[in-house]
Amino acid sequence: MAKKRILLLLLSVVMILTVVTACSGGNNGGNQQGSGNNNPSSNAGGNTGDEEVTQEPVTFTFFNAGASREDVLTSDTDIGALYAEETGVSFQIEHLVGDVQTKIGTMIAGGEYPDVLVADTEIDKVVDAGGFIDLTDLIEEHGPNIKEVYGPYLNLMTDEDGSIYFLPFSPQVGEFVPNPVIDQGAFWIQQRVLKEFDYPEMTTLDEYFDLIRQYAEKYPNEDLTGFTSLTHDWRFFAITNPANHLAGFPNDGAVMVDMETLETDDWHNNEEMKRWMQSLNELYLDGLYDETSFVNNYDQYLAKLTSGKVLGYFDYGWQVNQATQNLRSAGNGDFEYFPLPIVFEEGITDQYIDPPSFIHNRGIGITTSAENPERIIQFFDYLLEEQNQIRNQWGIEGLTYEVDENGRYYRTQEQIEQLRDNQYKQDVGLTYFEYYWPMWSQTSTLSDGNAHSPGRQPEVAQLDFTEAELEALSQYGVNTFSEMFAAPADRPWYPAWSIALEQGSQEQVYEQRREDIVKRYLPRLVLAEEGQFESEWESYLSEFDGLDYTEQYEEYLTTKLKEKVEAISGE
Repeated sequence: MAKKRILLLLLSVVMILTVVTACSGGNNGGNQQGSGNNNPSSNAGGNTGDEEVTQEPVTFTFFNAGASREDVLTSDTDIGALYAEETGVSFQIEHLVGDVQTKIGTMIAGGEYPDVLVADTEIDKVVDAGGFIDLTDLIEEHGPNIKEVYGPYLNLMTDEDGSIYFLPFSPQVGEFVPNPVIDQGAFWIQQRVLKEFDYPEMTTLDEYFDLIRQYAEKYPNEDLTGFTSLTHDWRFFAITNPANHLAGFPNDGAVMVDMETLETDDWHNNEEMKRWMQSLNELYLDGLYDETSFVNNYDQYLAKLTSGKVLGYFDYGWQVNQATQNLRSAGNGDFEYFPLPIVFEEGITDQYIDPPSFIHNRGIGITTSAENPERIIQFFDYLLEEQNQIRNQWGIEGLTYEVDENGRYYRTQEQIEQLRDNQYKQDVGLTYFEYYWPMWSQTSTLSDGNAHSPGRQPEVAQLDFTEAELEALSQYGVNTFSEMFAAPADRPWYPAWSIALEQGSQEQVYEQRREDIVKRYLPRLVLAEEGQFESEWESYLSEFDGLDYTEQYEEYLTTKLKEKVEAISGE
């Protein structure tokens, strides 16, 4: 497909460069990053001088453990073809199939890695095993854009040994832009359920589950599942995190954080967790909870959501995006899902929308197997130029987006429809470049005021809404989904889960032991027979207490959060 569009792509390169050149002379007031211009200059390939550099074509290997997608040679995509033409660099990307711990563990055991690695949840193990090279000197010599974009966060990225082993995905550039849609947590419910009962106002968990019960009782012969959960592998937080959200806390990971004192509380054994588990158990006893939740893998879970039989679920928008797009493509609005900011009680302010944050315990690194790390870091630096951030997020002007007379980026309805086609999006390259690379945070803004991410440009987001979504939004008197949710409170430490724990430390061992207990007891609590929940909960607490480290774990995180706040504030 890339070859068929080569003429359009060449024209697009000219137009993009024209737009970027025009923008570079504009007023960047209010968009300053640290002490310098927040929109990195253009010097493709990482060359810091004016001389032209000819680079021989090269292909690096890249393993991405953070996503399950089709493997690809980046130069076979439209965006990747432009990058290969301009820098000579391509990447053969392999994606995760199976268990992330096994895959990364095999790499570590053999000491053989791809040139570039996104290790996702296993990143600390790769660091501890010496699998990543130190990027500090490479950044100093070849990374002017890296230094500019990541400058305010370098102290958070630097390991205790003084090295920088990977580049995170979330440095904020320019103004913060909230997402018009919900890409974070929410309680989702089928559109037909809302329509059936005239789009009722719902705030509490009891109201949410009662509506699901009413719909299921009204249609007893449709083989409906009231509620399902994702429990597979590392994604099991999708069944536990609601305990935290329902109490009015954001996704800080395993702890609730006091806004005033920064004291942390591991919520896995508190009353909020018990209340959430008991609510699921009551739904199960009513025959409305999907008991296969505890045996389904991720793909089976997504298939359930697209079956049209599941009335509701809790999850994060980014994690169910594939199912969401499949439902949209199917064209039956009744089966699409609507996000709701559900809490335990009236008066609790929801905090589902993430505040501005820098997540520094995930990222992309260059491994010890790479023979030409200089060329890779030059490419990373090149990606951070504004024109390439536009490509990675918006695509190619004239193909996947347009620019109006006022300089506002937008997409036509035809372009939006095309991008709903997963294959088309892959062929363009957006699927592969919009995340998991050195990048500006998706909450960022460009130098001309456009949103860095198309989904955060309100006029684009609204055009992407289906008829069913528009109808529901209209019924609730709002224009975007985020208007249904409370604005995020300022949390300078956010998120607590980004605090790295040393491999083998007491805190890391505690987390692993806690995870083992939680995973073992989840099905016992949710699927407990009538009258057995309390005894199962007491057994759970007994084992939890046996960890005998909860208080020290909380004290450790509290200390680290305070240190992070001090580092960010420059104190």
